[in-house]
Amino acid sequence: MVEKYEYGSPVNTQAVVEEIPLQSGEPSFGRILPGEGFGYICPLEKQDVVYGLGENVRGLNKRGWIYTHYNKDDPAHTEGKHGLYAAHNFLLISGRRHIGLFFDYPGEISFDVGASREKELSVSAPQADIVLYLIEEASDREVVKTFRRLIGKSYIPPKWGLGFQQSRWGYRTAQDVREVVKKHKEAGVPLDIVCLDIDYMDGCRDFTVSSERFPDFPAFVQEMREQGVRLLPIIDAGIKAQEGWEVYEEGRKKGYFCRKKNGEEYIFGVWPGKSVLVDVFDQEAAKWFGEQYGFLISQGIEGCWNDMNEPAMFWSLDAVKELWEKVPPEEYAKEEKLTSSFARLQSGIQRFQDNPADHDRFVHHYEGRTYTHRQLHNLYGYFMMKAAREGFEKGMPGKTPLLYSRSSYIGMHRLSGVWTGDNCSWWSHLLLNIQMMPALNMCGFLYAGADIGGFGDDCTQDLMLRWLSFGIFVPLMRNHCHLDYKPQEFYQFEKKEEYRELIRLRYRLIPFLYREMISAAENNDVLFAPLSFDFPEDEMARSVDDQLLLGDSLMLAPIYVQNAPGRYVYLPEDMLFVKCLDSTHFETETMKKGIVYIKAKEHQAFFFVRKGQEKKIGEVFTELSIGS
Repeated sequence: MVEKYEYGSPVNTQAVVEEIPLQSGEPSFGRILPGEGFGYICPLEKQDVVYGLGENVRGLNKRGWIYTHYNKDDPAHTEGKHGLYAAHNFLLISGRRHIGLFFDYPGEISFDVGASREKELSVSAPQADIVLYLIEEASDREVVKTFRRLIGKSYIPPKWGLGFQQSRWGYRTAQDVREVVKKHKEAGVPLDIVCLDIDYMDGCRDFTVSSERFPDFPAFVQEMREQGVRLLPIIDAGIKAQEGWEVYEEGRKKGYFCRKKNGEEYIFGVWPGKSVLVDVFDQEAAKWFGEQYGFLISQGIEGCWNDMNEPAMFWSLDAVKELWEKVPPEEYAKEEKLTSSFARLQSGIQRFQDNPADHDRFVHHYEGRTYTHRQLHNLYGYFMMKAAREGFEKGMPGKTPLLYSRSSYIGMHRLSGVWTGDNCSWWSHLLLNIQMMPALNMCGFLYAGADIGGFGDDCTQDLMLRWLSFGIFVPLMRNHCHLDYKPQEFYQFEKKEEYRELIRLRYRLIPFLYREMISAAENNDVLFAPLSFDFPEDEMARSVDDQLLLGDSLMLAPIYVQNAPGRYVYLPEDMLFVKCLDSTHFETETMKKGIVYIKAKEHQAFFFVRKGQEKKIGEVFTELSIGS
């Protein structure tokens, strides 16, 4: 059962592809609050679990916190945050009833999931321009399948997109990349993709390559392909505002860049320095922007990753001018005012980055209407990817490009995958990676993953091995890190052989994972699910927050605690325990339903085979000789 209610003048986000008739009156579950803006409230029973919200902080069960979706460039994914890079406005209430709620709204929206009042879920937005979809089915899984049907089929990458990806902000030259590939080959560590961060560009300008650091780039791309490695470059949202540069000049001449309400070009700062944004909501501008990706295709590139597309802004020209007016430089010459002036200046600078006040300064043109950026903010990454996908389809007809993005909104799942942004080398972020996967899948993002080992801070050997032990089961498998921290390629660690065996194990899993992902897409299902999806009457299964079902045959229970020799695992049914000693040797044990303690060394991935699925896994790992 699906109900659709419309309030105000909603934006056509293109999130939903199935036509649903509008209904009038109050929703059959919950009620709309009177007053300015939008407000919705519904009851939560004591036993209700609340899933969803896609890429976000905290656990599988979202009860007890306030989540605010207003996409932001913020790498500190701590429990105290209220949102990250994405806006996935879908919740699933699991209890006596099974209710799905999708709030189709591209501006800032907050979800108070029993935080202020334990027995209430409340949703609020500053403008009442929302489409509400309410779904009720007989089970959690059926709610998700109905929602996934509404929003359309998930993106499936080319099969090589499930290969291992090595990345680093800091591969500054072609020789750096050659060294990475060489060391993988010499050690027998499989590698399909090397990602290129902004280092490959000429002056951080999109759709350029530094001829000094990457001479004869097409020949280099071909050289890598001959070694079985594809290069996957980054494209950022900010276009360098450089007079004389043809991309900027053409876009400016044709009016494709965002402007302020007074008609002036909107200037902000990001990696290239002074930058502009393409108005990706304008059809002509989006088409032109998508065609710029043809430069990469002409170099032999078959995909890219879009970054900084919340869009991230370090500062805006208007904000800088306003601050200097408030704290004029001459004040610094007066000793008695130096401390107070500095404090005001420091406070002002801290508010520069991703300041929503800047989002009221410039506008977009979409479907015959003019909107402030604030009104469409959460859609920017999605529509940027839409332009990119159309550009690749035009330049590579008949081929599926490998695409993933940092910022996203529901609907983008039909075009590309996502990675979960600039995480850190923290054990808590390994757990967060585990907990995000089912929620991302519920919102359509099957090709998803986190930066293995963490992007920021120094990764230790034990964290890398434990993270890999989970990462080998995740479709988007990428090791990526920050140039200011310790490199984390396999050869930077002592136990190189253990790293190699885990990557080799991943390659044995690829056919299985690819089939399962395609099956999930075709059946509007999830790849990763909470235990409660298949064991709804099991109270223990409903409370488990760190184990996942993978497809219909596996259960995962990763170790995510430093120095832990093992962990307790809850088995909702009898299962076969498989410990991977390396990529070709295994230990198995049939375990009874209940709580068990599992021991595994850092490099020993393990999983559980569900009852009746032994033959399916025996076909993947023939050495196990099970299910024959």
